[in-house]
Amino acid sequence: MPWRASSPMSLRLEFVLEALRARTTFADLCARYGVSEKTGYKWRARFLAGGPDALRDRSHAPHTCPHHMPARLEALLWAERHAHPTWGARKLRARLLAAHPADAWPAPSTLTASLVRAGLVVPRPRRAHAAHPAFPLTVPVEPNDVWSVDFKGEFRTGDGRYCYPLTVMDGATRALLACRARLRIDGAETRSSFHRLFQRHGLPRVIRSDNGTPFAGPGLRGLSRLSVWWCRLGIRPERIHRGCPQENGAHERMHRTLKADTTRPPRAHCRAQQRCFDAFRHEYNTERPHEALGLVPPATRYAPSPRPYSPVLAPLEYPAHYERRRVGSSGHFRWRSRSTFLTKSLAGEDIGLAPVDGEHWLAYFGPQLLGQFTPHTGAFLELAHLPPIDEPN
Repeated sequence: MPWRASSPMSLRLEFVLEALRARTTFADLCARYGVSEKTGYKWRARFLAGGPDALRDRSHAPHTCPHHMPARLEALLWAERHAHPTWGARKLRARLLAAHPADAWPAPSTLTASLVRAGLVVPRPRRAHAAHPAFPLTVPVEPNDVWSVDFKGEFRTGDGRYCYPLTVMDGATRALLACRARLRIDGAETRSSFHRLFQRHGLPRVIRSDNGTPFAGPGLRGLSRLSVWWCRLGIRPERIHRGCPQENGAHERMHRTLKADTTRPPRAHCRAQQRCFDAFRHEYNTERPHEALGLVPPATRYAPSPRPYSPVLAPLEYPAHYERRRVGSSGHFRWRSRSTFLTKSLAGEDIGLAPVDGEHWLAYFGPQLLGQFTPHTGAFLELAHLPPIDEPN
């Protein structure tokens, strides 16, 4: 006798017919066919509503797709991306919400998927996050707590000349305070740029830089003529570790956007490049939403510093028990009959020497601790790994 062939369709029909005859309890019938009561009631309801054909397998596709975007919204998204080719989904969504508040804009991940499908975003592999630096950097809380400064990598303009963009950014609000096209890296021109910045925005408490020229020098505590000027103004220079640009990550991230928006392709000459930088700085500060600020532009958070700038430097003040010495043009200072070298960057400046015990003194330049001086031998030990203090004791 041949085996009876059973298909899912025939078993469901057989189950429903037995259920309608009601010769046994529904729970026992479901147990005999190995289905849950919920499934059994579902099959019976389908049969009563549509007959045997209703017992066929149905599509498992969802009735609605929350990731689907209407064509009109996709067109608006793509147009905004073309207008701002370096903006990500979060910034584009904030812009579109402001421009079209009546529309239901999906999550940033859905916008990103749409941009990828349209070929407007090329996915990049994820990179491992760099470890936090071993020494503490100043954490900005208020505007002008920390300014970061750097020279963006050089590039050639259309006339073949090199351009070196000098950029300054406020750490707390991400406001781009300056983006100046320079033909060379020069300490005097950099000081002139900061002179104008201080006049416009006041003085920050800290300026963070890398260890390159003109922000740092090769000598004592990495002081350069520029950083000595900052110290005279009451600004504390702060430098990241060599070869660790991630310690100034927000500034480096801004540089990536600057490069994409203003140097591809470069402009015809330095003046045209500066006009491009000015337009970028205006958009970056007043229009471009920033994720670290809750997707509002930096200009909504930045305010000038309450510390006024005066180009006339006030004399450095030291406590009465300090010994005051003037550093000569060669970088030496004299203690009685002995001459000790510090750095040429401090030429013409006054340092203060605080007694520690009968043999050792601590040398300060304003609030900046320079090192330990031993008068009877003339030895000077640089204390480069101690952080600067607010006031000499």
